[in-house]
Amino acid sequence: MEKQNAITFKGDPLTLVGDEVQVGKPAPVFTAAANDLSDYQLSDDQGKVIVLSSVPSLDTGVCDTETRKFNELASSLGDDVVIVTISLDLPFAQARWCGAAGVDQVKTVSDYKAAEFGQKYGLLIKELHLLARAVMVIDKQGVVQYYQLVPEVTQEPDYEAVVEAVRKLL
Repeated sequence: MEKQNAITFKGDPLTLVGDEVQVGKPAPVFTAAANDLSDYQLSDDQGKVIVLSSVPSLDTGVCDTETRKFNELASSLGDDVVIVTISLDLPFAQARWCGAAGVDQVKTVSDYKAAEFGQKYGLLIKELHLLARAVMVIDKQGVVQYYQLVPEVTQEPDYEAVVEAVRKLL
């Protein structure tokens, strides 16, 4: 499925590929690569509230800022919350970026193999083969309770709305 003009990049319209995530429905199952190349699945964090942050690339200013901000917020949200940032960056690049940025409260995982996450969540940008900027909050039972698709790729998400959605689940 394709959704044309779903988002923009510097004002230019882009197409998203895949099925859009639905609030109130189970989070789609996907496999991504952890920084050590092991498989990561949402079930790895079952029983916790998951903030799933999709970004185009950690090597860009907005994605860098967003991931650092979520790293700061992680400590205030407590041990029942895990923040996962997913991109198409290679796992080695993600690990290097985390080390250089001092990010240690956010898990980074890569969708580089088959863009499975991107397609199952409707966040694969057809024209760029990157992930759109979006944030999902998934409850302890694995159900999507909050979904924010950032309409312009170069903008940051609404962090306050994400934190509010998380706190409602704790």
